[in-house]
Amino acid sequence: MGVPVDTAEQIEQAIEARQQRERTRLIPPCLVLSENQRPRQFPVHAEATQQVNIEIRHEDGSIETYGGVGFSMFAHLPESLPLGYYDVTVTIAGRRPETMRLIITPDRAYLPAGLRTAGVAISLYGVRSRRNWGCGDFRDLRDIVDWAAQETGAGFIGLNPLHAIHNRRPFNTSPYLPNSVFYQNFIYLDIEAIEDFHSSKRARRLWNSTATQEKLTALRDSENVEYEEVGALKLRFLKLAFLEFLNSTRVPEFQTYLEREGDLLDRFATYCALDEYLHKRNPNIWIWPDWPEPYRNPDSPEVAQFRKKHWRYILFYKYSQWQVDRQLAAAQEYAREKLPIGLYHDLALATDRYGSDLWAYRQAFISGCRVGAPPDGFSPKGQDWAFPPPNSDYHFETGYRLFADSIRNNVRHGGALRIDHVMRFFRLYWIPDGADAKGGAYVRDRYEDYIRILALESVRRKAIMVGEDLGTVEPEVRETLARFGILSYRLFYFERNEHGDFRPFADYPVSALVSTTTHDLPTLAGFWINEDIEARYRLGMLQDEAGYRAQLSDRARDKQWMLDLLRRLDLLPPDFPRSAADVPELTGELHNAVIGFLASTPSSLLLVNQEDLTKEVQQQNLPGTTWQYPNWSRKMKFTVEQLSTEKAARDFTAMFRHWLIRTGRMAARYSASEVR
Repeated sequence: MGVPVDTAEQIEQAIEARQQRERTRLIPPCLVLSENQRPRQFPVHAEATQQVNIEIRHEDGSIETYGGVGFSMFAHLPESLPLGYYDVTVTIAGRRPETMRLIITPDRAYLPAGLRTAGVAISLYGVRSRRNWGCGDFRDLRDIVDWAAQETGAGFIGLNPLHAIHNRRPFNTSPYLPNSVFYQNFIYLDIEAIEDFHSSKRARRLWNSTATQEKLTALRDSENVEYEEVGALKLRFLKLAFLEFLNSTRVPEFQTYLEREGDLLDRFATYCALDEYLHKRNPNIWIWPDWPEPYRNPDSPEVAQFRKKHWRYILFYKYSQWQVDRQLAAAQEYAREKLPIGLYHDLALATDRYGSDLWAYRQAFISGCRVGAPPDGFSPKGQDWAFPPPNSDYHFETGYRLFADSIRNNVRHGGALRIDHVMRFFRLYWIPDGADAKGGAYVRDRYEDYIRILALESVRRKAIMVGEDLGTVEPEVRETLARFGILSYRLFYFERNEHGDFRPFADYPVSALVSTTTHDLPTLAGFWINEDIEARYRLGMLQDEAGYRAQLSDRARDKQWMLDLLRRLDLLPPDFPRSAADVPELTGELHNAVIGFLASTPSSLLLVNQEDLTKEVQQQNLPGTTWQYPNWSRKMKFTVEQLSTEKAARDFTAMFRHWLIRTGRMAARYSASEVR
């Protein structure tokens, strides 16, 4: 935290310095208020006889001013100010003016009245189709929307985080450890839908070549997503399209996008250009800490010179993000025409410490620490997630601008947003450098400010918010989520009573999203045959034979308890085996019972992962592995086309649709009114 702690005296001096800074400030750097707070006021450290002038700048640039004498403790704010962000500048004679970021927020996030629907979660990168380039894209997403709307009765499509990543297997493909949380991965672009691709003679000639078509066939047929090859191919065509665009008439539209994104996009595009430029000059340079010293600082004269000299290089990466923004906006517009919610996005907790965000905003993160989890029954040694925690003071001092941007940019083209590890707003487990996960500590944060900003962006975008509250969760977390209308996130595997038994569906909360599993946990079919345990055993990840046997024993017990519960609730046929040991795999009856159980909960949203809908065994990610397991690259069992034609796929869809009809989750246009 930047506090010297070698001696008790140093700590005392640091505390005194901090208190002195607060005492001598004219106004706080940021104030997050409820729209219903009365009186609306903020502290001013001025003499009772001094004239205080106040200027409020609105988001549209308009300004209102007022002032007076006697603001020795609090200055009042106009009660007419609507929800939003403001810059409040206070001036008194003899002192330099100070500006405070004022954020007026709702007391509840957006939540449609009578919300009760279901969705299918897909990993977009793993979608297979006859026409894509070896990786799912936004055209495939439209086809998935058509399938969901016409055949399942779902109300939304859940997506993996679409964040920009480095697309380098096996270390840089996790959507939950992104290069940047502000921008998306160009690999999802439908290149063939870009106007400049069609206008470019060079692009069309390359496209029609035998070599290109053979490459596309090989990438489509590959067992896993070949990120580097798909990315390189798409970049090649994107650059040809960009050259064509420079002579087009759509430059004003592009300019509007650039003005909206501003410095945020400029820094991201500069990083991308530098990353490519320096790696080409020296193939052994992979991460920015290895760049020549002057380029490690985004504000250095050398970086400024690079921007000036290689402006077209940087403009290309801005163009790429513009194309992503346009296609994602169109995808959500298309989805909302057919599904009540449309697209459900996912905001990752982490950011790669070697990525763009750390390069561009070093001060926004704590150095010398990593985020993780303390030892528990799941991880006896604790967990080290290898990314730095956010710098709470930096976010407060800068008016939470970066945080608001991260929410806004991820919910702009969606009807719902999942916040990975929502406990981050309350506290994170910090592990100091030089210590393992046993030597960390929980550090608390200004959670009310974060939650209020989340609610503000939710209301503005009319987007439902879901907080992933799995793991070690303090009661305060779920109480706060409920108070603000943010849905909890409940998994079948984890919902147990005090005795360890699975909870009946009636005990699930209404204000929640219920799901089968997550990307880090076994699929239903994998759970039943112990595939996650066996995979860890094969890879040598379990400590010893005794530990392996203990996990198998625990799993056998859990399966029996699951079976007992489903039987008590009359979700299994009378002649179904009573012993889990007599059910060697996830049968159709058992699959139907689990989906029916979850659909029958009172929870507002149901989300079924595509792998669980189609009874796939392998999970998307096996925590603790990199090259040992094909993380984040598994492709769907069925192509998009087969979802509507293959008998097995149609049977799974019919089963899902049956339960949505039976439990009242069949998609319907819910009331646009809000629970406020």
